[in-house]
Amino acid sequence: MKAITTLLATGLLLATAPAPANDIDYAQSRIGFTFKQMNVPVEGSFRKFRAQMRFDDKRPEASRAEIEVDLTSIDTGAPDGDAEAQRKPWFDTATNPTAKFVSSGVKRLAPDRYEITGKLTIKGRARDLKVPVELTRAGATRNFAGNFVLKRLEFAIGEGPWADVETVADEVQVRFRIVQRVAGAKP
Repeated sequence: MKAITTLLATGLLLATAPAPANDIDYAQSRIGFTFKQMNVPVEGSFRKFRAQMRFDDKRPEASRAEIEVDLTSIDTGAPDGDAEAQRKPWFDTATNPTAKFVSSGVKRLAPDRYEITGKLTIKGRARDLKVPVELTRAGATRNFAGNFVLKRLEFAIGEGPWADVETVADEVQVRFRIVQRVAGAKP
């Protein structure tokens, strides 16, 4: 009887455990950015992030997304730039190693075009965000792509002398593409 109880308990635990968030194809996904330093565009990206997405084609308003970016994985194209971006005046990764977006709503704007609302938190500062997203399907994957403008000073990114927008512009263009494998879809 004890073996049956253990087996049932194990089965119940597995049945109620959340599905692993390994449906994201990280090798094909990307989060990048462009900002201007002394009016010269500088591009970069984050090499590591984690995304949990539940998308419902029939009821997009029931969809959810949570994306956590490892700020220590910044790639500015220069090791010195990567190290500087992690210092206290910028991301302060010793205290705040991640940025996080949690959706609160999804609205269909047109076929395969959506607006996702939610909170973006960087350096302990949370701000409301609306992000336009375009969805394309390719075989057994969904590609979510979009971009938005982040005002770095709202998140205290670049404090002290770096708050001067003549040196580093306040606006940062963020671009993303997240590729999700669809369970049961044929490639």
